[in-house]
Amino acid sequence: MRIRIEGFDPPGRSCGPGPDFPGGHFNVHVAVQGRKGQQDLLGLTPGDTADPVWELDCVLIRPPPETDLRGPHIQGAPGQRFIYLTWGVVDDEGGFRMFRRAKLWLREVPPDVLTAAVERGGLTARVRLADGKGQPVCATVRPPAIAWSAGKRS
Repeated sequence: MRIRIEGFDPPGRSCGPGPDFPGGHFNVHVAVQGRKGQQDLLGLTPGDTADPVWELDCVLIRPPPETDLRGPHIQGAPGQRFIYLTWGVVDDEGGFRMFRRAKLWLREVPPDVLTAAVERGGLTARVRLADGKGQPVCATVRPPAIAWSAGKRS
């Protein structure tokens, strides 16, 4: 099965000062983080990309109604699976330093959407990338900032 993450409303390449980062951040990028940590990134993308897309393969471990998906970019234990969108700064040498992450919980996919996604071989998340203050989205992403739908495997 394939999971497609479609981003919209990006925060931009820089973030002004905030409680967690008083000096701000510059050359901001975002990626899907793999299970090996913040250097295991899929699709590192500049923070001002208008409509970024990440596609990741996963394996269906248990079918609906107790659906469990696993893959190199899916974190957590059964029943607690999620995908990280990791935000960081890319330095002049191309190194990445994370400063925040957002969680896309698979348990929050509506059951009918997940059943249809399993049947069709694809699940899509449409995710707002900027929070209400224009900063990179972080913590658990909930509707209306995320919408799940069933799609076809691309």
